[in-house]
Amino acid sequence: MVTLNLPKFDCNIRKNEGKVEIFDVIRKKYIVLTPEEWVRQHIIHFLLNERGYPRSLFRVESGLKYNKRQKRSDVLVYNREARPFLIVECKAHDVKITQAGFDQVAVYSKQLDVDFLVVTNGINHFCCKLNRESSQMEFIDDIPFYE
Repeated sequence: MVTLNLPKFDCNIRKNEGKVEIFDVIRKKYIVLTPEEWVRQHIIHFLLNERGYPRSLFRVESGLKYNKRQKRSDVLVYNREARPFLIVECKAHDVKITQAGFDQVAVYSKQLDVDFLVVTNGINHFCCKLNRESSQMEFIDDIPFYE
């Protein structure tokens, strides 16, 4: 897999029935290793190891309803009051981050009422904070630490 613009971590990779899989510490199982999954696992470990997010507050590929349609968020982190805090949309490293990617996660973020949203392809990362007064998303320089 390609080297990403995220810290390396000690990943557990295996081959199973001809497919390469990576162990997901949140879902506690092996997942087929796609380019998007490679990014997702890196951002999960970044949030855990570099930003102090508690493992117990993560949900990965959790479902949500929007306009009566079932959608999935890549990574969702809750705060200690069990309220959605941060949502991450992951793209494969070779997928350019576009306005459409932001629009997708912005829809989820409004539905879930999160404080922060992140869109990443593992190379480029963009983070926004919800301004509750204006209901607008404001770009910030870095992904916040968990407090």
